[in-house]
Amino acid sequence: MKKKIRFYQSINTKIVFIIVMLLVFALQIIGANFITQIERQLVNNFEGDRQTQMTFLESAILPLLEDYENDENTETDPREQINDLLMEFSGSGITELQVIDTNMVVLGISDSTQQGMLGQISTDADVRSAHLNGDTVTRQVEDAASGRRWKVVEPIFSDAEEPEFLGVVLMESDIEDVYNQIAQITQIFLQSSAVAIVLSLILANMVSRALTKPIKEMQTQTRAIAEGDYSGTLKVYGEDELGQLAFLINELSDEVAEAQESIDSERRRLDSVLTHMTDGVIATDRRGKIVIVNSMAETMLDVTGKEANGRSLLKVLDIEEELTLRQILEEQEDILINGSTMGVPTILRASFSLIQRETGFISGIVCVLHDVTEQEKIEEERKQFVSNVSHELRTPLTSMRSYIEALADGAWEDPELAPRFLEVTQNETDRMIRMIQDLLHLSRIDAGKSELDVELVDITELLDHVLNRFDMLIHSTEYEDKKYNIERHLLDRPAFVEIDTDRMIQVLDNIMNNALKYSPDGGTITGRMRQTDKAVIISIKDEGMGIPKNDLVKIFSRFYRVDRARSRAMGGSGLGLAISKEVVEQHGGRIWAESVEGKGTTFNLSLPYVPFEEDEWS
Repeated sequence: MKKKIRFYQSINTKIVFIIVMLLVFALQIIGANFITQIERQLVNNFEGDRQTQMTFLESAILPLLEDYENDENTETDPREQINDLLMEFSGSGITELQVIDTNMVVLGISDSTQQGMLGQISTDADVRSAHLNGDTVTRQVEDAASGRRWKVVEPIFSDAEEPEFLGVVLMESDIEDVYNQIAQITQIFLQSSAVAIVLSLILANMVSRALTKPIKEMQTQTRAIAEGDYSGTLKVYGEDELGQLAFLINELSDEVAEAQESIDSERRRLDSVLTHMTDGVIATDRRGKIVIVNSMAETMLDVTGKEANGRSLLKVLDIEEELTLRQILEEQEDILINGSTMGVPTILRASFSLIQRETGFISGIVCVLHDVTEQEKIEEERKQFVSNVSHELRTPLTSMRSYIEALADGAWEDPELAPRFLEVTQNETDRMIRMIQDLLHLSRIDAGKSELDVELVDITELLDHVLNRFDMLIHSTEYEDKKYNIERHLLDRPAFVEIDTDRMIQVLDNIMNNALKYSPDGGTITGRMRQTDKAVIISIKDEGMGIPKNDLVKIFSRFYRVDRARSRAMGGSGLGLAISKEVVEQHGGRIWAESVEGKGTTFNLSLPYVPFEEDEWS
């Protein structure tokens, strides 16, 4: 996500600000030192000039003061000469000159407006200090009216071996011009500094842009890399640090592109594997929340990925009440759960494994779902098969044992009982042989060793033949106590199908035998045929007791009987319909039953139809 950078947050602004601040800081230091040095130099020069002027003035006044102190008679008055000299010496920045004798009396003054002070006693404190101490007094005087002035009070001594104090010379000079000059210099410096700052802003901005341009390009490129676009290439402007960084980013882009391509390839391979797996796969995070669920798991659990993602694994598997996440993490044992595939109840085996890092940290759980409905069904059928075989064999064996024991105990000598016992024993033996043969037949079919000897047969003629045979059977002495009737509704034309004739006759015999067994006296058995574009359908209907609706889907199971007692009494093994179903499915057909309790049952047999033209037989 691109975040807008404010002006003051920009690195360009920061670089410009830093450069300008460094320049201002440097100019401050340079300016302060420069102005101070200039001020000191100008003031020192001013003081030196005034000291030189004071020396000249002392040289000129010294003889006049000596004459004045010695009271020598000259043509002119020394005081007038001193006053004239001071007036002539004034100017060139000197604002005031005074000469004061040893008695603090003003002998001369350069200011024409203050001539009234001549002969007056000076009240100047600096003059008094120089008079008393004999030391030179120099200081700066400032007032609002005249501004800053430089004041020098110099005591004058004679040139004798023992200098004699003759008086004091007071000089005041206007130093304001010096400071005005310093102010002008300062102003010029500040103007130059301002120009330098403006130029440095421009230069700093140019330098900053030169530095930030490759950085911005790097920013754009790295953002594109983050968004998955690896096509761009940075321009390398030089071999400096930024140039090396741009080169490394280009290499990084290539490596990330290769790594991403490899990751995408692995992800597509993983998605393909997960999508086409026959097992369901669910992956969770370390808290047990689902993050990945493949399509097979969605189908097995009858949920969508959108519904499952983010939900608890325990809740989706509906095992919240039986297990906790800690138990799954600790035990990792397979469990059986109930599922629903396309609305059909299924049994699923859930296997759990942990996703662990090298440190042992558990980052998630993988749950693999395997549909074991068929396996459980086969296992249940195997158990029922063993139980049924044991039960079916135990009943005739128990009966045979009883009759054989009776014969062994002497019943064989009874001319009436012995033949009957032997007949029962023989019937039970035949029953067990038929059961064993049926079991062997089913075993060969299950093992794929039962091959069909197919030929093109007119199924209409074959069904008519089977019905004729049973019609003769019901009129034989075996069924003389029962009255059955067989009706035919066959096709009026041949219908050729590819079948194994013997196996198909076995199927039709099984269905007809069941119809005879369960039809009441005087019942009618109806054989029908109809033809579709792709199949010939045979229906055999009886008027027996019918089959309950819940048992219709189970009657083709092995050893299953609707009425066990009656079926066993009629000699059935419970394998006839199971064998019929396997044989029909071997032919690529289908068999099913329709029934209404108390009104009879209809068995339907659908076989693939092979149309032919007359030209094919010519």
